[in-house]
Amino acid sequence: MKLSALPAFADNYIWMLHDGRQAVVVDPGEAAPVQDALRHLGLTLAAILVTHRHADHVGGLAALQTGDIPVYGPRHEAIPGVTHPVQGGDKLTVLGCRIDVVDAPGHTAGHVLYMLPAGLAAADPSPVAFVGDTLFSAGCGRVFDGTVEQLHRSVTAMAGWPADTRLCSAHEYTLGNLRFAQAVEPDNDDIRDHLVHCQGLRAQNLPTLPTTLQQERRINPFLRCGVPAVIQAARAHGAADDSPAAVFAALRHWKNTF
Repeated sequence: MKLSALPAFADNYIWMLHDGRQAVVVDPGEAAPVQDALRHLGLTLAAILVTHRHADHVGGLAALQTGDIPVYGPRHEAIPGVTHPVQGGDKLTVLGCRIDVVDAPGHTAGHVLYMLPAGLAAADPSPVAFVGDTLFSAGCGRVFDGTVEQLHRSVTAMAGWPADTRLCSAHEYTLGNLRFAQAVEPDNDDIRDHLVHCQGLRAQNLPTLPTTLQQERRINPFLRCGVPAVIQAARAHGAADDSPAAVFAALRHWKNTF
């Protein structure tokens, strides 16, 4: 099974899995990048996964949903074109891969994630997770119709996944997020080094994703709410106390205006 990121709009990624014959795509905000990739690689679209209702994640559904292609999407969000509503605890089989559905409210109230716990193949067993707009490299999603408390719980739950989990976020926000992370932890050498690395990737028009949970634990302030330097920065930006929930909320508010 092969994994690739199809650029869309200014900074979206539509993730594609394929076995050389059939493909599944995640969050097709527009159809053209998917259609071009299918044509170039000689693939047939077998299924579509959707994490949440925003237009830049579902705008391509109408053009891609031909025949009886199943479209999996969050049960608790109204998304035209979804044929198979799903929720946390559901287990899917797509292209022979087991996919676990995980509830992750916060960015939106009904946001879900899709986890491949066994990875892409026996020779490539590190888990893969399509995380939509819940967690980005060095950042997390804004809150729309969910709550900051929900987002904190969702991100905290993700922090408990295996360290080698590959996180396939839906946006190329890494450089901006790393600059915010530096503002939170200016003495964090991991953030500095990763910023240099990612600047090199973007200079070659290469994606900075997927990232890994192990990497994010070192650089992502929203996963480091118990670190003294992060607590200190959050308290300076309005955190009510030193609790992880209060630190997370202060960081999210700070990032909104950074």
